[in-house]
Amino acid sequence: MKGLLGKKVGMTQIFNESGDVIPVTVLEAGPCYVTQVRTLENDGYSAVQIGFEEVKPARLAAGEKGHLKRNNLPTLKHIKEFRVKGEHNLAEGNKLMADVFKEGEHVDVVGITKGKGFQGGIKRHHFSRSKKTHGQSDRMRSPGSNSSGTTPGRVYKGSRRPGHMGSVKATVQNVKVVMVDAERNLIAVNGSVPGGKGSIVVIQEARKQ
Repeated sequence: MKGLLGKKVGMTQIFNESGDVIPVTVLEAGPCYVTQVRTLENDGYSAVQIGFEEVKPARLAAGEKGHLKRNNLPTLKHIKEFRVKGEHNLAEGNKLMADVFKEGEHVDVVGITKGKGFQGGIKRHHFSRSKKTHGQSDRMRSPGSNSSGTTPGRVYKGSRRPGHMGSVKATVQNVKVVMVDAERNLIAVNGSVPGGKGSIVVIQEARKQ
């Protein structure tokens, strides 16, 4: 099992040995703590639960603090479970750092996309605008007709219309780990990842390597 919780720091670029520019996203990965190990015998499935980002104790509920206090762990804001297959050497209370991953590996990064609020069809679904000719002045960015009159006499469910955009879970798959800085708990991955600066991301080994 390879997985970490982290925070998006931002984007930059680095140079490889050939002098090529590589756009990267820097992620603050860890330190994470193993808060619970679930087993097939006790829980019906195998998983490892980890926590990330220390906060003041007053910001957690009593049940959350009690869950972490069992292993003398700090108060952690974010908790995530990773399903595991087979044996692993992780125990409750273990500390996981960015060096879980190595340069050259491929990972999946899961995050929440930036919220855009209520948007029209052009921005949300890449519709084309209407022509500016023949006196048309107030329907340029309108989505236009969306169904028929007598048959079906209604709008089908799932039609692409204006509405709320963003703030959804998204995954970028099979991105390459370009740099690992274990001292500062930083991981740089090739390309962009979902979310704004400071947003929480899940870094896990790629499923489609």
